[in-house]
Amino acid sequence: MSTDLPAVSDSTIRRLSLYLRALEGLDDQAEPTVSSRRLAELAGTSAAQVRKDLSRFGSFGKRGLGYSVAPLQNHLRDILGLQRRWPVVLVGAGRIGSALFEYPYFRERGFEIVAVVDRDPAKVGRRWNGVKIQSVEALPTLVRECRAELGILAIPATDAQAAAEALVDAGVRGILNFAPVQLHLGSHVVVNDVNLTLEMEALSFALRTASELGSGEGG
Repeated sequence: MSTDLPAVSDSTIRRLSLYLRALEGLDDQAEPTVSSRRLAELAGTSAAQVRKDLSRFGSFGKRGLGYSVAPLQNHLRDILGLQRRWPVVLVGAGRIGSALFEYPYFRERGFEIVAVVDRDPAKVGRRWNGVKIQSVEALPTLVRECRAELGILAIPATDAQAAAEALVDAGVRGILNFAPVQLHLGSHVVVNDVNLTLEMEALSFALRTASELGSGEGG
């Protein structure tokens, strides 16, 4: 497959991830092929959307036969950059950091947290499954030694910008940011923000809206 990938939206990439998970489930069930309709049902979208998303990256299916499950899995892993190992540096050894480190799906997908740093002296020196927590001052050296291109920020907002800059200066090109603050970095750095409070507020709004609609229908 060509390394020249088309520019697509974040929502398209998220759907590709859903398609991959669905295909893995089908593979576990020893199903050799899948239709666009079935794949859409598993991913929570439409058959037309499935065909449109996949057609952006090539021709993978055959009319009347659908998609071959195993080859399409490999194509999607290639598109998503999952055919390689990604060393990751985790900044923050608190509760969120600990939960992320223990999350097994990261490692299954090729994202391996190879270094952990924290500013709390009481945490520095501890070991998490063989990985020694080191002082935040060691961050630049660790990034270079591990050749990490990805970093995770699981620290307070007040410390996030400085830590992000240190990661980028050391060579990190992508950051998963759990700190509730917008980072200001160069356009060459990809930042994905995960704000749990915003997600809960969105759920709250959705439920409130649904409740009001329900009340209106009954009035």
